[in-house]
Amino acid sequence: MQADALNILYEDNDIIVCVKPHGIATQSKKIGRPDMVSLLKNHIYQNHPEKGEPYLAVIHRLDQPVTGILVFAKTAAAAKALNKQLQSHGFGKYYRALVEGCPPKKEDTVENYMVKNGKTNTARICDKNTEGAKLARLHYVVVEKGQGIFHLGRGIFKNSPSQMELDIHLDTGRHHQIRVQLANLGCPIIGDTKYNPHASESGEWQQIQLCAYRLEFEHPRTHKLMKFQLSTL
Repeated sequence: MQADALNILYEDNDIIVCVKPHGIATQSKKIGRPDMVSLLKNHIYQNHPEKGEPYLAVIHRLDQPVTGILVFAKTAAAAKALNKQLQSHGFGKYYRALVEGCPPKKEDTVENYMVKNGKTNTARICDKNTEGAKLARLHYVVVEKGQGIFHLGRGIFKNSPSQMELDIHLDTGRHHQIRVQLANLGCPIIGDTKYNPHASESGEWQQIQLCAYRLEFEHPRTHKLMKFQLSTL
């Protein structure tokens, strides 16, 4: 992916809002592998080379196989204000997931305790007394037919008895939270080779059908409510 191929939704002197594609890391420690931070820094530098190396702060992240909207801070003051919002649940983070199977209810708030395994880069549901356990909470609604944003394409598991799209509001930001909680409900995300057994057994390349399609937050300097939304994928 080249810097000129970036999908930038909004940019000013304080922030930059863009769409992260599937397969690109938000920020990577691996040398030579492009990530959103390096791509955006190159973009900023190309527009203002006289200012030297750009400042860019990661505010929140998306898993590498997940696509969707991210906001980055271009100043330390903006980063401080956005991080404060994020920690006080001032961000509105909404996702769409195409899942295999049907959740137990058409709408529900799901709470679990989760623990991360750093060695395998996975997470699992656990008892609240488990060492390292953290509360994970999300709210989902089944999307009515004709109102979805997903279009089935190459690499998606096609032998599922049922497919359903969910609209998800994330209240907490745990590692692989949506993927793990939906799998625990019995409706794993299509294309999720870590938590959907059908996807992991297919032997084909698959693209996880999870998108951070909507983001809301207060502008760190003007305090204006900023809203961004993707209508299709």
